[in-house]
Amino acid sequence: MEIFLKTVSALNDETRVLILRFLDKYGECCVCDLQDSLDMIQSRLSRHLKILKEAGFLRVERKGTWAYYSIRSPLDRFRTEALQEIKHLEIDLPVLKKSSQNGECKI
Repeated sequence: MEIFLKTVSALNDETRVLILRFLDKYGECCVCDLQDSLDMIQSRLSRHLKILKEAGFLRVERKGTWAYYSIRSPLDRFRTEALQEIKHLEIDLPVLKKSSQNGECKI
């Protein structure tokens, strides 16, 4: 029951829904790319990413000092259906701004 409540709670935030949609569209992104693309400060973004990871939506891969986030695979049916619903929402999705090059952040 605890993971179900974390999942539902994670979806109860417009910014986290935006992050999920963004990662679903663009795939794996470095934190610096997310920060630039979503125009967020690092501390705020990190908090949202942590909540989404704990709710079972995201995987994180460390490459050197940088963290790369993507949608976890495979997802269970509930999370998969939640992502499908998010795809149908009218979200003003920003374009991906790549700050990283060759696996290294420029920030």
